[in-house]
Amino acid sequence: MVLWVILLCTLVSSLLGGLYVLGVFRRKRPNEPPLDKGTIPWLGYLLEFRKDTSDFLKRMQRKHGDVFTVLIGGYYFTFVMDPFCFGTIVKESRSKLDFRTAATQLVKQVFGYKPIKATHNIVHASSTKHLMGDGLTVLTQATMENFWKLLFFNLSSGEKRVWQEENLFHYCYNIVFRAGYLALYGTQPLHGAGNKEKAEEQDRLQSNQLFQEFRKYDRLFPRLAFAILPPKDKREAEQLKRHFWNVLSVKKAWQKDNISGWISEQDQLLVENGVPEYMRDRFMFMLLWASQSNTGPTAFWFLLYLLKHPEALKAVRDEVDKVSRESGQEVRAGSPPVTITRDMLNQTPLLDSALEETLRLVAAPMLVRAVLEDTSLRTSSGTDFTLRKGDRVALFPHISVHMNPEIHEEPHKFKYDRFVNPDGTKKDFYRNGKKLKFVNMPWGAGVSTCPGRFFATAEMKLFVFLMLHHFDLELVNEEEEIPAIDISRWGFGTMQPVHDVRFRYRPRF
Repeated sequence: MVLWVILLCTLVSSLLGGLYVLGVFRRKRPNEPPLDKGTIPWLGYLLEFRKDTSDFLKRMQRKHGDVFTVLIGGYYFTFVMDPFCFGTIVKESRSKLDFRTAATQLVKQVFGYKPIKATHNIVHASSTKHLMGDGLTVLTQATMENFWKLLFFNLSSGEKRVWQEENLFHYCYNIVFRAGYLALYGTQPLHGAGNKEKAEEQDRLQSNQLFQEFRKYDRLFPRLAFAILPPKDKREAEQLKRHFWNVLSVKKAWQKDNISGWISEQDQLLVENGVPEYMRDRFMFMLLWASQSNTGPTAFWFLLYLLKHPEALKAVRDEVDKVSRESGQEVRAGSPPVTITRDMLNQTPLLDSALEETLRLVAAPMLVRAVLEDTSLRTSSGTDFTLRKGDRVALFPHISVHMNPEIHEEPHKFKYDRFVNPDGTKKDFYRNGKKLKFVNMPWGAGVSTCPGRFFATAEMKLFVFLMLHHFDLELVNEEEEIPAIDISRWGFGTMQPVHDVRFRYRPRF
């Protein structure tokens, strides 16, 4: 009899525990946001969220208002859509709202890297030193030289003014990825005099092969992040991970010339913190993704929007030509490519605004914090909410800021000068008469702001500067519509198109 009672109690406890995990007992407490668990236990709204994140959040906002809590795959997410609340959330202490919890799970799942306690500080300190200030000047020079290596190596023979035709997305992603990779991870060593051409050819070949594998992984990434890959794709993802761990291994990295201080210093710091070599290889893969997964796609949209808006193309091209002339570089037939300095990149307000406008339209990151203790939140309307310990709070600026017509007039239109005043100064933005601090958030905000944003910006500006200054550009079909975005990538940075666009280019001089 006693045995049956024990078994029955165990069964009931397991059942109750399972129901608790599934979210059956969750109830809205006083002062908490509206709660919507959906109809499927544990999964909640996961399927709808994954199908189209933007559409789902717009629907929830219409139903519940600017702050609401939904169940997604076993986690309760409180989405805050009021942009005046963003400062409170991103500035809150990590003892209450911590971005590292979700980030740690993600990098372990998609890169195989298990962060140590010092990882964030290592990345932040090294990025501050090498991706900003004087360090950025050095890296900008290296990136520019690699753009030369990739863009101009085949233009010295025969008919220089012949049109060449390419797929625009592939072209931009390929060139920007490879230039950034070579600038950061180093180039083939020179083995004696006269081997520079051979080394550069190896750089072009090896970086292109790496890009092809990177694109395979890139296509799997969103489903891998959500752990919903079918077995075949999961096996491919694991094979690709191992390929990158090998190709980017620290042993091979240290055999390169011109390896950046950003890469070498971080590896040295990991060594000093006792991180084993196999885990440092995985860290190298994580850095490649962090630095190169969004710049190429953004460069595609940037050039595409300019090509679809002739007045924008002319204004930005006139600006870069003017900056080039004022630097004393008159580019003529047979002359070397223009040398672009950081100082020159700081004299391009229209280029800056056009890039920022591009990011506003196509960058859609999701900012997530783990709620480590009950935290108060007051909205701009004066409503007080409590964020519950154990939940997650999330911001999706693409809806609440980037595409908000109360902030950006005609938000779906590309306006290259949206972010700049006629005198070249940055424009302020308001909502309901109140000035906004966060009007464009492609890089995140607060302690989780992308530490490589200055290098990424320089990389994209260098590419577009060189393309506009040195080449005539046009779409093969000028009537072709701007392609739709791939909605499976909501929340992962820059969106990608559902199909490519053909363009052609030829040297201007």
